[in-house]
Amino acid sequence: MALPGTPQRPLPGTYFMTPAPPRFNQPPPPQPPLFRPPQPHAGREPTPPRDGPIPPPIQPQILPQPLLPISRAAKTINEVLQRESSFPDLDSYVKQGISSDYDLPSPASDPAWVPFQKMRMYDIPDTIYDQYNNASFGTSMGLFAELNHAWAAIDNALYLWDYTSPNPTLRGFEDQPNGIRAVKLVIPRKGVFIEAITHIVVVATTQDIILLGVADGLDEHGNRNLELYRTGMTLSIRGLDVTVIEGSTDTGRIFFAGGANQVYELTYQNEDKWFSNKTGKLNHTSPGYTSLVPIPWARATTEVVVDMVVDDTRRLLYTLSSESTIRTFHMDSATTLTQVIDKKRQDILRDISHMISASPLLSSHMRIVSISPISAKEGLKLHLMATTTSGCRLFLSATRGYAYGFQTGQGAPQSMQVQHIRFPPRIDRPGTRPYPGLEPAIETSSDALAHTRKGLRYPPGFFFCFVSKETRDGSDALFLSAPDTGRIAAQARDMAAQQGLRYCESAFWLEMGSRAEAIGLVTKPFAASDQPLGFGNELATQYDLPTPEIAIMTNSGIHIVRRRRLVDIFASAIRSGFDDGETEIKKFIRQYGRGETTATALAVACGQGGDASVVGERRIADPDTIEAARRAFVEHGGRASMDQNMVVEGPTQAIENVRPSSRHDGLALYMARLVRGLWKSPVIKMEITKEAIAIKPTIDKKKLGAVQDELMKLSKFLEDNKTFIEGLSGPEGLNRATTQQEDLALQGEHQALHSLQILNTSIVEGISFVQMFFEERVDDIWAALDDTTKQQLRELTFELLFSTDNGKNLAKLLVKEIVNRNIAQGSNVDTVAEALRRRCGTFCSPDDVIIFRAQEQLQRATSVGPSSDHGRALLNESVRLFQEVAGVLSHDNLYSACAQFAANQFYAGAISLALLVAHESDRGNKALSWLNDGRPADDHRASFFEFRKDCYNIVKEILTAVDNDTGNAPEMVDGRQTTQARMREEAHQVVDESDDEVFQYDLFDWYLEQGWTERIIATDSPFIVKYLERTASESTENSDLLWKYYVHREDYSSAAGVQLTLAKSELPISLQRRIEYLSRAKANAQTQGGAVHRQARQIMLHEAGELLDVASIQHELLQRLRGDPRIPQARKDSVVQDLDGSIQPLSVLFNEYADQGQYYDICLQIFAAANHHNQADIRTMWEQLLQSIQTRVEEDPQAQTERPYEAIVNIIREMSQKLSGYEIVFSPSILIPLVETYAAEHAHPGPTNWVPDLFISVSFDFDTIINILEGMFYNEVNPFVGSNRIVLANHIVYSAEQWYEDCVRHNKRVFGGEVQKDQVGQILAELGAAAYRDDPVGRQRIMELRRRIGLGGLR
Repeated sequence: MALPGTPQRPLPGTYFMTPAPPRFNQPPPPQPPLFRPPQPHAGREPTPPRDGPIPPPIQPQILPQPLLPISRAAKTINEVLQRESSFPDLDSYVKQGISSDYDLPSPASDPAWVPFQKMRMYDIPDTIYDQYNNASFGTSMGLFAELNHAWAAIDNALYLWDYTSPNPTLRGFEDQPNGIRAVKLVIPRKGVFIEAITHIVVVATTQDIILLGVADGLDEHGNRNLELYRTGMTLSIRGLDVTVIEGSTDTGRIFFAGGANQVYELTYQNEDKWFSNKTGKLNHTSPGYTSLVPIPWARATTEVVVDMVVDDTRRLLYTLSSESTIRTFHMDSATTLTQVIDKKRQDILRDISHMISASPLLSSHMRIVSISPISAKEGLKLHLMATTTSGCRLFLSATRGYAYGFQTGQGAPQSMQVQHIRFPPRIDRPGTRPYPGLEPAIETSSDALAHTRKGLRYPPGFFFCFVSKETRDGSDALFLSAPDTGRIAAQARDMAAQQGLRYCESAFWLEMGSRAEAIGLVTKPFAASDQPLGFGNELATQYDLPTPEIAIMTNSGIHIVRRRRLVDIFASAIRSGFDDGETEIKKFIRQYGRGETTATALAVACGQGGDASVVGERRIADPDTIEAARRAFVEHGGRASMDQNMVVEGPTQAIENVRPSSRHDGLALYMARLVRGLWKSPVIKMEITKEAIAIKPTIDKKKLGAVQDELMKLSKFLEDNKTFIEGLSGPEGLNRATTQQEDLALQGEHQALHSLQILNTSIVEGISFVQMFFEERVDDIWAALDDTTKQQLRELTFELLFSTDNGKNLAKLLVKEIVNRNIAQGSNVDTVAEALRRRCGTFCSPDDVIIFRAQEQLQRATSVGPSSDHGRALLNESVRLFQEVAGVLSHDNLYSACAQFAANQFYAGAISLALLVAHESDRGNKALSWLNDGRPADDHRASFFEFRKDCYNIVKEILTAVDNDTGNAPEMVDGRQTTQARMREEAHQVVDESDDEVFQYDLFDWYLEQGWTERIIATDSPFIVKYLERTASESTENSDLLWKYYVHREDYSSAAGVQLTLAKSELPISLQRRIEYLSRAKANAQTQGGAVHRQARQIMLHEAGELLDVASIQHELLQRLRGDPRIPQARKDSVVQDLDGSIQPLSVLFNEYADQGQYYDICLQIFAAANHHNQADIRTMWEQLLQSIQTRVEEDPQAQTERPYEAIVNIIREMSQKLSGYEIVFSPSILIPLVETYAAEHAHPGPTNWVPDLFISVSFDFDTIINILEGMFYNEVNPFVGSNRIVLANHIVYSAEQWYEDCVRHNKRVFGGEVQKDQVGQILAELGAAAYRDDPVGRQRIMELRRRIGLGGLR
């Protein structure tokens, strides 16, 4: 059944004459009607979206944070090393085509620029000459250059000697009768021989191949000591003339060439087996049955193998035959060898014909005299270099489909072709080019290297060509060339040269004076990296790797030739220059660039670049040369400039847009090259053995010392010359700037140079730390570390140690372990710490020394015991020392110290130390400002708060320990305070007296977490009120604490204010609890206490009372709505959620809920609370209330537990209590006529006088009741007309009777006095005449009442 709708009324309190109280909350946004279905919006169309895409939010522009000086320098070093590692690979400049670009300085007229230098010559022992003169079968000589030994085979005897020894001892092998044809030193396969045997000498005789073991070691004087061992391994080779032997370094396989162009493999194992002996041979070039055919009946051929080389990086073996045929074999597995390419001389000539039209040097008479492999580490495309008799170098590449050249080792190549031809230099030396940049024509017909006998190539491109001419009487001239690394690097840096790099070489002639017999590489093969990119960068390794040296054996002696570094060439050039080296410096700048020149000049100025022939003498001592290099660095370093492109492109600081000078680039280059070998290397390496784990240094101590020495010389040079170096000269250098850009450029230059200086100092001290670390018992220190620190130490590189805070912090931790270990061993901490500070002050500062002293005092106090006077004195001294360095004390050190203090029951000292460290870490109190700003995210101040909070956590742990240790101890014993009680009191006193506001807030948070609200209420901290006010908005529990704190302090007005605020707040508080808050606020506002003025308390009391009335109405409305079956459950949940919370405005309660729900009694209460004076609205609401009761009774009479008149009586009485004091709403002038009318219209059975009894029970005044009823009687209000008027007359008489009895009962004057008595008597008399004229019983009743009140009878 549809409910009758209540017309929408104006909001209560909005009448002009009756304004609502202004302190009520503002109404919320309008809600849909509660009891009315929403009306459909016919014809409403959804609002179309805006045209066009939604613009993206504007991102804030984030400015980059400037780098710290040491981080900036480390970034510069990394950039330099990255650039150095990007040196062009071999394939990029030895590419398809031809070339003959040589720089050929004369050893006589221009010796400073020659690429190699003949260091010394060692004589061949006279004993060898004596044996040589007596030879009958044949002789040969050779080198084991990597072992510094030479050998001579004379007839059947083999002799070895150390050619570097002034008095060498010959070691001979003469235990076989056959003549020796070939000797080769190879690396054995692992596991076959004992570990002492590092090499094998393969001796090929006319009948056998014999393997001799070689043990390479050093004697007590550091001299090389080579021992030969008979292995018992011999292979018969009858019928084979073995003159070429080669070995694979990686696999230990041994190959040799026999007659008829055959390739064999010598197999060997350490013991005989059933189907194989210790040694054997495999023919890899002929089928199995061919090897069984006797030689005389086999196919006759004159072609033999004359050269054989192995490339282990690609698992390839190359052979060169006497017919200039190059064969390529692939080592498919550990035991197989397959021929994959057969490149004949005609095929090579055909390839050449596609590259050049004709050249007399590469005619059909061309012969290849030797081959040299090019490893995959040098180039992906080039595989082999072949040298012709005319001195031409043929670079060949092998391919296998598309992928072979790029994925090495993935299968065997299938074809080979000539990729590049390098022609000999001109016979006449090239003069000055007519025009700068004009390249000379390629010379393709030079006979400079005609009659080449042998040509060898060593990485990264050293070429040794032995030329024998008829005019030299059998002696050789040696042509040496090497890539001009500096010019190639300069081309790579020059963007204009990206059209193609030229193969630039520097070369010169060296007269040998005799015939060369052998050549060998003394040092390890050069390799600047393990990949083609960067492999050939000789500039990067000038100060890091040994300079390559080559030994050349002639019949007159052994010559040692050394590759000259660029720094050596520069030093020689400026030393030999006639104008203080200016011409040579400009030539350097022109060829290699200004940055490379300044780096080289700086190295020479620091003592690098010696050309001495004495071993180990590599430093320059000539003061004129050093001075010339210093001037070159200072004067030719260029100037810093502003990078205009960077200025336009980015929002970085202007000083970051400075492009440093070439002087800075040179300094960075030199530093990077010095530390190149250790920068990315780990500091330690672990060697795991069966017994234990051994910690070893990754970099040799000697090398670390050498790098440190060079860096110290560099530091001294910069310090001595800072007044002359622009950017290091200090503030006076800025005075020379004439424009703002120059000023900014100078500032940027200073920052760049200064950062490198700081890094240089850090590296020197870091190396000292590593040296000192490994001087200790590292294994013991390692065992004492925790797992996290061990992992950090394993991952620690020199770069991290030198340039990061994490690395330095780890080093400081290790220093602490070293000091603790020395203290435990009884060493004096001052001695140990002073030694550490002197060697590496960064890792052991004066503050660290004080920390060590404090730790020592604490350790001694622990040993003595805290209960003694001496122990307490040591503890106090330790705290004092720690407090001196509180500003730099790390959390780990603080935690460790406080834990030891707590273990010694020195709680107050530990707490005071932790609080002081927290304060010193944030002297600007940034943590407090961060808290006051609401803890914004991504704020740098948060880090200060986090550190302070860590310190406070230590304090809380100590407080917990104090309470646990002393909680059960008595306070007093024999009238004296116990020690435990005093310690607890001292600890809490330090906490309570702290003026650290952030700490107090954190402490109160901790109290709340632990549930210790009593402590918070009882605390006397000056920050407690501010803390509770700050946190009151976060939760009701904190708000309750605030008003409870005020109540505890008897500040009732403040408590009432908090409770009133809580009742009005938006916190998730139930309505019932808000009513409780308002009740408490009303009570506290009425209580005297606090400093609040009486008027302010009255205002607070009035507001609390009004809100309490509204809240009570809302609570009744909420209960009514919860039980109303008319509301759907989903909507009911929403309504309950809205009402069971914040106190709503009366207008919302009336229009949204009470009026719509036809809760007329609640509407009347709202009228009363809103002070609503419209009598028509009030009368109508009472009429609807009475009508709703009647309707309810009529709808279901059987379900009612009270009769209709009883329901009316109950509701009126209930409303009289609720509306007590609101006479406008609970008005007799409205209610008496309404009830009388209702009773007259609805003749329900009930007591005769229930209506006047109701009026009397709700405390209407008797005279008011009588006057209103009298008015109704005489005005003949409907339905009281005619005979119905007797009802009103009876009610008037009954009311007068009850009034009289009430006066008698309470001993009051009758009707309040004579005047009122006369008026009542007059009314009764008039009623007797008007209403009871024909009713003798009624007249008698009136007469009796008049008599009782002392009036006469009726007339």
